[in-house]
Amino acid sequence: MPIDRSSRRPSSAIWPLIVAVLLAQFVYRLTQDNPPARSAGEKIESAAPYQAEVEEGLGAAVAILVDTSGSMRDAGEGDSRPKYVVAQQALEAMLDATDAFISRRPDFPIKIGVYSFSSSVRTLRSIQPYDRDAVRVALSKVPQPGGGTAIGEALREARPDLYRAGVFRKYLLVVTDGENTSGRSPDEVVREISRKSEGAVQVYFVAFDTSPEKFAFLKEVGGDVIGAGTGAELRQALDGIYQGKILAEAPGAAEREPAKQ
Repeated sequence: MPIDRSSRRPSSAIWPLIVAVLLAQFVYRLTQDNPPARSAGEKIESAAPYQAEVEEGLGAAVAILVDTSGSMRDAGEGDSRPKYVVAQQALEAMLDATDAFISRRPDFPIKIGVYSFSSSVRTLRSIQPYDRDAVRVALSKVPQPGGGTAIGEALREARPDLYRAGVFRKYLLVVTDGENTSGRSPDEVVREISRKSEGAVQVYFVAFDTSPEKFAFLKEVGGDVIGAGTGAELRQALDGIYQGKILAEAPGAAEREPAKQ
């Protein structure tokens, strides 16, 4: 008796389903082998160390990050001025120290950039050679406070500018009155910066009218934080970090950099 083999063949109604499955598998394999291109603005995280975008030499670059979140409109302890105004004036006082340093070391370039941050980050002056009037104008443009506190995002935004500054020593100086409320945490970002910069970027915070313990992680990566409750204490804290650490250590550290081949 002959065997009826037609019962083993898929019916004509099943063929479209089989073709669709095979096509889906082909497309999946194709996308795995050739991932879609990313847009120009999309950031790609990498574990590789940061690389300078230009030739680097003697000098120090400082990115000043000023908190302009909503709480900075409040008056500080024992002061009728809003905290953001107190911070502006304390940062302006640092310019005298910069002038004095440059008069002693005219051969050592200082470059300064100014950034503000709330829920987003604003570049008030990109990192450029020190110019007292230009920095003062940038500080005068610190916006009215409002919004959240994106400390981590501010650090991420300013860091690449340090690698375009063309100097060995790189610093992030943050003045903030609160905890991070938007974007990546500063703890995570600071550790990433420390790791990928291989210690080339130093991070310092002034905790203004808030507990410095919130930023204790800085000391684990070679940075530091100083607390300040009043305007006078803020000036003292900035002086301790800027003159006592950044300007004091930068020349010696840079002079110890290995010569470029």
